[in-house]
Amino acid sequence: MMRSLYSAISGLKNHQTMMDVIGNNIANVNTTGFKKSRVTFATALSQSLKGASSPDTNDPALYGGTNPMQVGLGATLGSIDQIMTAGSSQTTGNPTDMMIDGDNGFFVLDNAGQTVYSRAGAFTLDGDGNLVDPATGAIVQGQMYDADPASTDTPDFSTLSNIKIKIGDTAFGNTGSDGALTSYSIDQNGIITGVYTDNDTTSATYGQSTTHKIGQIAIANFANASGLENIGGSFYRPTNNSGTATLGAAGDNGTGTITTGSVEMSNVDLSQEMTNMIVAQRGFQANSRVITVSDSLLQELIDLKRQ
Repeated sequence: MMRSLYSAISGLKNHQTMMDVIGNNIANVNTTGFKKSRVTFATALSQSLKGASSPDTNDPALYGGTNPMQVGLGATLGSIDQIMTAGSSQTTGNPTDMMIDGDNGFFVLDNAGQTVYSRAGAFTLDGDGNLVDPATGAIVQGQMYDADPASTDTPDFSTLSNIKIKIGDTAFGNTGSDGALTSYSIDQNGIITGVYTDNDTTSATYGQSTTHKIGQIAIANFANASGLENIGGSFYRPTNNSGTATLGAAGDNGTGTITTGSVEMSNVDLSQEMTNMIVAQRGFQANSRVITVSDSLLQELIDLKRQ
């Protein structure tokens, strides 16, 4: 009976942890780029009452083998896994909002000197034109071009820099500094193309526009994305079991392509979480009943002395 008490206690603790994970999933049902978690249980050690015996090798008809007799000692927490499947798309129409179309790939950001990774692509531009996460100010990383590269050039992401898109900037232009950035677009590979318009009224090319590549957004991939550590703010960082980040362009190395004007929603399935909540609740109640019944049996033993 004492074994049943402690086995039931282990079940209570495990189902309490399960409820904590479910509660966190439901709380983040509308969190951009959130990845749900799941809990798995494993059996605890078993107490052997009798070992196994082998059949009589000399005369098999004399007696056969017997199985071991064991009493389980409850359950343990097996794992808490992050499910890194892609969430659904929500259209925003904001040109700086981006989502990675596929299960693989993360945006790379510089958060006060720390490199972090995220699936949440609800970005905006700050006062200096940096593409940032509005909640933390972390700056999106990639490659900025010093000159308009040919379309056949292969981007080099060995060294990352801040992505900057500043309207009115004159880094490119058909008449040198007289051309100013008036608009931009981001394609599925993360290439940012700007439209520069000549604003010099004395120029023969006044009002004419030309396009130039400004830069390209970097995408990171991991051998085991479920092994990333969630550090809050919709950010992840590598661990010993996630592998190191492989940097490249969107669509390379098995990563998804970029869709602009949309963000990735949470991959939490609310109906599934509600069902899991019922399972956790019933599991908790059942283990509580085991404790109650075991207590009643112990009370019966104590009452034997009074009879």
